[in-house]
Amino acid sequence: MSWYPHVTVATIIEDEGRFLLVEERDATGELVFNQPAGHLERGESLVEAALRETLEETGWTVDIQGVVGVGLYHAPANDTTYCRTTFFGRPLHHDAQRTLDDGILRAVWLTADEITALGPRLRSPLVARVVEQYRDGHRYPLSMITG
Repeated sequence: MSWYPHVTVATIIEDEGRFLLVEERDATGELVFNQPAGHLERGESLVEAALRETLEETGWTVDIQGVVGVGLYHAPANDTTYCRTTFFGRPLHHDAQRTLDDGILRAVWLTADEITALGPRLRSPLVARVVEQYRDGHRYPLSMITG
């Protein structure tokens, strides 16, 4: 069997010092917090995937403005490596009536300190790390992405 990384996207959506997260059940059934995130689907661009995942998981339509970074994460629980592109953007419109993806309990807005305080309740260490990178000015143009 050949090895390959799973391509995923995530979004950092900030509004007045608070960040959009989801509370969800992980594969073991534990409640965890994550940025809106998910897998790239066949035929879509990374930006399209980020827009779709954010809407499906939070009910928010957002404007993707740039890239925070690309990171690898190896999940010990399932021995899978994820290649995750994290985007940043701003909220545009919320559809409170939208049904959220299976496993998503709710969308929440938290400060950076509240996110850090969640510690082991974060889906992965990437959640707090990319918020810190974003706050430190890691913001790159969408033009850095090709294809």
